[in-house]
Amino acid sequence: VSIFSPKSPLHDGALIIKDERMVAASAILPLSENPIQGVTLGTRHRAALGLSEESDAFVIVISEERRMISIAEKGVLKRDVDSSTLEKEISRFYL
Repeated sequence: VSIFSPKSPLHDGALIIKDERMVAASAILPLSENPIQGVTLGTRHRAALGLSEESDAFVIVISEERRMISIAEKGVLKRDVDSSTLEKEISRFYL
């Protein structure tokens, strides 16, 4: 089963990874209520931001519509992250 296929039962909601293992799929996350000036965010990005505000999670967001990767950490959303930056940020977070 692919989590990225639109027809997959795991497509909507979050995939939770802990200790290098998938522990939940289709999870519903808390939505951020903090507006970001000049930016309209969809539910997926607001949920990533909300989780990063409520926990110490490093959140990776994949935009289906824009085919863009974003990351959220400590209430900050970085949008349109390339694969090299994503790799560096993951390494920084886990080291």
